Amino acid sequence: MAITVGSGEYRYELVEGWGQLPDGWKFTQVGAVAVDDNDEVYVFCRGEHPIIVFDKDGNFIRSFGEGHFPSAHGICWGENGTVWLVDSADHTVKQFTKAGEHVLTLGSKDTEGADGQPFNRPTDAAVAGNGDLYISDGYGNTKVHVYSQSGDYKFGWGQEGHRTTLNPTGTGVGDGDFNTPHNIWVHEETVYVADRENHRVQLFDLQGNYKESWTDFIQPTDIYIDPRFPDTVYVGELRNRMSIANSKGEVQSRWGRFMTDDPGQFYAVHGIWSDSEQSLYCGEVLEGQRIQKFRRI
Repeated sequence: MAITVGSGEYRYELVEGWGQLPDGWKFTQVGAVAVDDNDEVYVFCRGEHPIIVFDKDGNFIRSFGEGHFPSAHGICWGENGTVWLVDSADHTVKQFTKAGEHVLTLGSKDTEGADGQPFNRPTDAAVAGNGDLYISDGYGNTKVHVYSQSGDYKFGWGQEGHRTTLNPTGTGVGDGDFNTPHNIWVHEETVYVADRENHRVQLFDLQGNYKESWTDFIQPTDIYIDPRFPDTVYVGELRNRMSIANSKGEVQSRWGRFMTDDPGQFYAVHGIWSDSEQSLYCGEVLEGQRIQKFRRI
């Protein structure tokens, strides 16, 4: 019997067994996933083969990046058929071609940026319409940094502000404060930041000026908006949920509640993307260590 999830206009059927690996290979923890214009699915994982590419039916195509990524974390498409790959362990953001050729590295390998400078365990990257690269910097810093596509630093913003056991509601946490800026997405003139440990998504303009916050989330880990369907905002949540909101941040569909490896449910959603058919791909970390495909009904 098919497993269905979601509700309302956003209902999905699990494609069980999607993603056939070569013999002896493992996904381990899936830090991120991205789908290109040909519906090829790039799975960025923390194993021996960090970037594993499949067609939309889950057939293995190729892999690359071996030896470059101690802790795969974030992914986005760059210009001229390139991909940006963010590693939260060695403090770098690397650019590769789709064929697996290394183009450019931002940050100093195995060197933490001092005093809020890039990078200290960065988490994700996103490209704006003007080509600028926005990077959430993430675990060791509480910043967003902006670069040109050629790798020149332009500006940054953000400061620490977070809920604590003495301040569980986050009283006094300011607009634009971050506590683990875990993921970043740019759509048109808006920058979306998953402010994970403040349990919110913050929205800014391209210059880093605060717009608003969406608070109906628990530890948001990833945000994705398909420009072909801009009123659909996908938000993965670390504690076992997948949420789909509209462009105002109002949740339209949600599933997942308990930490489980049951098919169609989650341990820890960490990377999400959709394809041209609006199928959804969800990668998991912690005990999850898998990727699941959900076909939209």
